[in-house]
Amino acid sequence: MIAAIDIHYKETYAKAVCVIFDWTDDVPQQVYTAKIEDVAPYIPGEFYKRELPCILKVLEQVSYEELETIIVDGHVYVDNNGKYGLGGYLWEALDKKTPIIGIAKKSFINTEKVSFPLVRGFSKNPLYISSIGISIEKTVKKVQSLHGKHRIPTILKLVDTISKSD
Repeated sequence: MIAAIDIHYKETYAKAVCVIFDWTDDVPQQVYTAKIEDVAPYIPGEFYKRELPCILKVLEQVSYEELETIIVDGHVYVDNNGKYGLGGYLWEALDKKTPIIGIAKKSFINTEKVSFPLVRGFSKNPLYISSIGISIEKTVKKVQSLHGKHRIPTILKLVDTISKSD
């Protein structure tokens, strides 16, 4: 099983969503949500400080040790030197036991060695794929296999939609 996580920030709280699914599923097998009241402020260059506590809160409901991988909306690395992004910090927070895949809509400058541009469907715009604890080659094949004919896989669109609902 795989988990995909997304966070949406409301005016006074954040909603974290984690869906459990298999690679080719178009609907999740389980959906978990968490409401986080004390959300850290956004600090440019330190987004993980805001996002990571929300992810860890929703993961309290999941046996993440049994997961094949966790997908986050973001990057594992933010530069070619291996400086962590959200995915890297999550990897550390989970004691480097659960592989993390970052899927981002935009790239960072100087990440061509740690991020793979993947074009899906008929889109001309790639997704930027990064991973830790799982090879990038395997990661790209797995992300390519995710259900959906469009740039954003079906299950990732769904977790985003659920996070934005009340």
